[in-house]
Amino acid sequence: MAQIGVIIQQGPQHWAIIQQENGFGSVALSGVWAGMIDRVITHAQVLARIVNEADGRIAVPWRPCKMQEGQAWEIILDEIPAGGLYRLETCMQIDNHPALEWAARGDMIHHIGVGDIWVIAGQSNAAGYGKGPIQDAPQLGIHLQRHNGIWGLASHPFNESTASIHYENREFANPGHSPFLAFGKMIQDKTSLPIGFLQTAFGGSPLKAWNTDEDGFLYRHMMKIIASAGGKVRGILWYQGCSDCNPEESSSYLVRFEKMIQHIRRDLNVMDLPILTVQLNRCTDAATIEGNQSWGRVREAQRQAALTIPDVYTVPALDCPLSDSIHNSPAGNIIIGERLAKVALAHIYTNARVSAAAPNLSSAVWLHEGKIASICLRFANVAGYLIAIGPTDKVFTVEDANGEMACTQWEITARNEITLRLSRDPEGDTFVHGAYEMNPSSHLPLDTGTYMPMLAFYKQQVKLGV
Repeated sequence: MAQIGVIIQQGPQHWAIIQQENGFGSVALSGVWAGMIDRVITHAQVLARIVNEADGRIAVPWRPCKMQEGQAWEIILDEIPAGGLYRLETCMQIDNHPALEWAARGDMIHHIGVGDIWVIAGQSNAAGYGKGPIQDAPQLGIHLQRHNGIWGLASHPFNESTASIHYENREFANPGHSPFLAFGKMIQDKTSLPIGFLQTAFGGSPLKAWNTDEDGFLYRHMMKIIASAGGKVRGILWYQGCSDCNPEESSSYLVRFEKMIQHIRRDLNVMDLPILTVQLNRCTDAATIEGNQSWGRVREAQRQAALTIPDVYTVPALDCPLSDSIHNSPAGNIIIGERLAKVALAHIYTNARVSAAAPNLSSAVWLHEGKIASICLRFANVAGYLIAIGPTDKVFTVEDANGEMACTQWEITARNEITLRLSRDPEGDTFVHGAYEMNPSSHLPLDTGTYMPMLAFYKQQVKLGV
């Protein structure tokens, strides 16, 4: 039997998240209307409104649609307050009958929210490969556009490919647990905003797949997915770098990463679009000197990105557990997701009460207290004071013109300072590394204010003290 009343042909999907701007969102609707065989209609007026699903309160009252030829209609519903979940309703007023509660029926769209959309990009730890059980249930108001192009309630695994229309980032194997449901839960809890995710990550992908100055096929795919969700997003959640841990690509990582960010911001016309990143966790495969250096260079590039590129933020992951040699476990993912959420709350949602930054090396200077010179490492972003979890572990490495020199002891000498005692005097330029290896110490210095470890660093020149 043919449908009657108002038929929506174009509009948001059920479960869609609409990107808010300055606290409001808008949706465009269009369609046709159909009368009844046994009733003559001399005048038809389609109306649309927004209702809060939780309690039935009207968020946007009935508004008349623009009526067109061929029984077509269209409307833009704007000034929808950030929030939800909402129900979008339509109806048809027949022959100017004033009682809209008895207007002819119309299509509805359920479970839509006006909030913030975050793009997930990068390789396998962004795609979500964590394996094993953990309590991380779906939550209303945290939604995901899946690979079939359809919005739904966000649940693990984010990057699964049932009925996929996105072959560019279809995983070969089933993925697992993602960091980003935990991210969405914390943001929603503190802001009451619905959160939407666009999953564009792909396991094993190198940076060149995301940089349009190189290959860029995943970049183009990401932009296509963003366009399908309305073309506006709140920011990028980026976790990538393992596939660039080789001598050539690690050396150019920072330059190429910045180029990618410039392209994203220019193409989306948001020059201060936030980019939230994760410094690489460990890899427990057999280490080599070349491998250690490459992992150190990528981690250092990730640290420098947050120091040199505006609106880029980096959180540590080296204290997070794994579920295999390179992928974060579900427990590790929740830690990472919540750290990223704290960064977003502190810097994007301007919640000044959230401490979000990890200890970050600010200087390495010579001390001349005894017979042999020592090195003083000073750290920024220490909310409490530094504590040594593994005071005898090899966390720091020092190199000079003659190669690596032994660090006989390291100790915390002030709330934000660590002093390295050396086995001999240095010769020539001297550099210090911290937790740079593929699989560095599991016991890094922590900040008691946040219980985050320091960010790893690589090849920082030791300078004369001021």
